[in-house]
Amino acid sequence: MKFDANYKSLKYAHVKTTLFILVISLFFARGCGFIGNIGETVYHISLNGHNVGTLKGDSDVEKLLLRARKNVASATDELMFMEMELVIDEKKALWGDVDTEEDVLLRMESVVAEAVQESTLHRAYTMKINEYIINVPKLDDVRQILQTAVSKYDPENQFKVELVLDNLREFNVLTTNIVEQVEEEPVTMQGTNFEAGIQSFMSGLTGEVEEEPKDEMGFEDFDLGISDIDFVEEVEVVEVYLPPSQLTGLEEAIEKVTKEQESAAIYEVKTGDTLYEIAINLNITIDKIVEMNSNLLKNSESTLHVGDKLYITIPEPELSVKRTQTQYYEEIYDAEVQYIDNDEWYTTKQEVRQQPSSGFRKVVVEESYVNDDEVTRTILKEEVLKEAVAKIVERGTKVPPTYIRPLTGGRLTSKFGYRNRPTAGASSNHAGVDLATPTGTTIKASSGGKVTHAGWASGYGYLVTIKHPDGNETRYGHLSKVLVSVGQTVKQGQTIAKSGNTGISTGPHLHFEIRVNGTPVDPFKYIK
Repeated sequence: MKFDANYKSLKYAHVKTTLFILVISLFFARGCGFIGNIGETVYHISLNGHNVGTLKGDSDVEKLLLRARKNVASATDELMFMEMELVIDEKKALWGDVDTEEDVLLRMESVVAEAVQESTLHRAYTMKINEYIINVPKLDDVRQILQTAVSKYDPENQFKVELVLDNLREFNVLTTNIVEQVEEEPVTMQGTNFEAGIQSFMSGLTGEVEEEPKDEMGFEDFDLGISDIDFVEEVEVVEVYLPPSQLTGLEEAIEKVTKEQESAAIYEVKTGDTLYEIAINLNITIDKIVEMNSNLLKNSESTLHVGDKLYITIPEPELSVKRTQTQYYEEIYDAEVQYIDNDEWYTTKQEVRQQPSSGFRKVVVEESYVNDDEVTRTILKEEVLKEAVAKIVERGTKVPPTYIRPLTGGRLTSKFGYRNRPTAGASSNHAGVDLATPTGTTIKASSGGKVTHAGWASGYGYLVTIKHPDGNETRYGHLSKVLVSVGQTVKQGQTIAKSGNTGISTGPHLHFEIRVNGTPVDPFKYIK
């Protein structure tokens, strides 16, 4: 097939026409247009990594960004700290996509608003309760948290929590003031004491009018209910600006502030205390007390001593409420226990001389509470319908002797109580504890007393027995050498013997016993 010159000219003209039409179409396409002179400048603009459009070179891009920031800022009263990264790519072009300034402005506002959402500091309120701090979005949230704490103990909503400015502080700090909500009654002539007014007038003319003696207040004369309520802790509230991540919602804040949390405390053991009574009074389990005081208590049967300090946990809210209230009761009551001190007895001994019986009475009392715990109770009026009989207890005043470990070191090889016989002739009901130690180890008196045995004692081998002032007895067996004699008085910690391997024994050790009223007990319950 042959192509002549005319065909080639025709084809070339067709291509030129097609290209011309294409260029014209691009000029008139939407979003595109002739920019101006050949090689005119255009700006491709991005904000915080987002493409926000293209403008002609005579546009003021930074001024446009400033407008976008102002527009977004005017929509909120929060503090905004925005990091804006503006990139302007300057190019020469004949044609291309060109946006209006309004379109670019709208896109800029969208990017700015997104940045604001992430970095805006919101007006909020920090509530400080002693050392505890919580942040909430609104002042009304603060009021509701405080009112919830009070309402728990004020079911009739008599009292209202107010936030007042502390004028003694250099900065604006709000504190709390709890006031009684009183409904004002209209003043009328009805109910006024007209006779009292006449009597007052007449007394001015003739002298003092003799007043009738007032009868004692009856039960019905007392104003019952809460007379005063306040927070135990100091509450301070300040306005702050914080990011949303540091704010706590209302329900969660109420939970954190008013719900009881376990806090550590120390309880000092008093005369007559038992683990059971302490656990009941402090609302804590005996096992928990033992667990927290493993250095002092072995188990729930461990002996307490006056003055012992127990670590405990007490459930308390971050914000505690104290209140005073007057109440009327018809109640069964018990008379206070009466004690007869006996200076010849130890404090571990007491005997009941008179059994108690409960009485019945009508009373008006003034009570003070911290949360649900009664702190004081004062009887304002009492009418006894049946007299209570007091319990009378005779108790010892002498501090009983203490017991210490009879040697330094020593490995426990046999506990107190039932065991498999370690060797022929040994007891399966072990009356003490065995502490393995090399022969010749110094043995000391666990407590002071009088030596009642010092010599050979069959299966014990060489044995020392000491009688103590509280009536208890300690025994030290399998000794290699006895260093005291019968009738000798020894002090606590005094050297009395050397350990050994005599009698029925499987190796060098000390057999140590404590006997109470002649009965063997676990020595580790008595050793401090």
